[in-house]
Amino acid sequence: MRIRRLPTVVVALAAAASLVACGGQRDPSGSGTAAGGRLTIATGNTTGVYYQLGGALASVISQKMSGYRATASETGASVQNIQGLVGGNYDIAFSLGDTAADAVKGENSFQSKQDVVALTRLYNNYTQVAVRTSANINSIADLKGKRVSTGSPNSGTEVIARRLLEAAGLDAAKDVTAQRLGLPESVDAMKSGSIDALVWSGGLPTGGITDLTTSLGKGVKLLPITDLLPKMTEKYGSVYSAAPIPAATYKQPADVATIVVPNVLLVRKDMKDELAEQLTKTLYENLDALIAVNAAAKGITKEDATKTDPVPLHPGAQKALDALK
Repeated sequence: MRIRRLPTVVVALAAAASLVACGGQRDPSGSGTAAGGRLTIATGNTTGVYYQLGGALASVISQKMSGYRATASETGASVQNIQGLVGGNYDIAFSLGDTAADAVKGENSFQSKQDVVALTRLYNNYTQVAVRTSANINSIADLKGKRVSTGSPNSGTEVIARRLLEAAGLDAAKDVTAQRLGLPESVDAMKSGSIDALVWSGGLPTGGITDLTTSLGKGVKLLPITDLLPKMTEKYGSVYSAAPIPAATYKQPADVATIVVPNVLLVRKDMKDELAEQLTKTLYENLDALIAVNAAAKGITKEDATKTDPVPLHPGAQKALDALK
């Protein structure tokens, strides 16, 4: 079924995504992509965009790619996803572009260069720093001495949170009381008052942040952080850029200026060209199914698909993307 006919099955795919998304990690001793057509997708926290889109993608693969069945796994996100991908626990992985760049260079969270390549660039992740209005926090520098969730261990959010604190002249290990919480736990902690702020990197809208801003209303606000962008790009390169979080996204009084980073969909270098080509083609032919699950997928475009530098594109993916132009 081609994409022009997809709206007739979008609802079914979206519903199926919630079921497919509950799969666990692939047994490293299992057949994986080598036999049996089993594919496992590493996503992120259950209230984040990776998890929602990963479930939708798994449904699309299972229904549209003959001989294959895909499941999506909840994970701590980017760093963990890449580690699991290289280790053979996953076949496909969502990742932030900055974390993926570190992986191919063998820097920061990675001790050596990782053999990963991209199927495509995805949508942008928006850095969302939510603070309790009663905590008197108006900038990242004001987080000094505060209780802050910096994201799940080994997540892309944690990478960005630490870099933001560093750019503001703070030491994450000394100047804040860092809580390494996933998004659902971070939201609950904000609601209970056990933390003062959380950092989250995700698409718009992210369900957990919607929950938080709806529940607390004026008791929570999002911080503008683009004043730190020059220091971020000076040290880590042009992978970071500025963009607004529209006021309507979370019913805020005004747009919030923030820092964005692209997402990429990764596989191992040794994936067969034919499979990588088929996966990439299937994603773009069924993009409406992902958009139906979360509007962040509207940011996945053919025009930007090949912009994954410094992460190389898989040759099979390159072939598929060239054919889409």
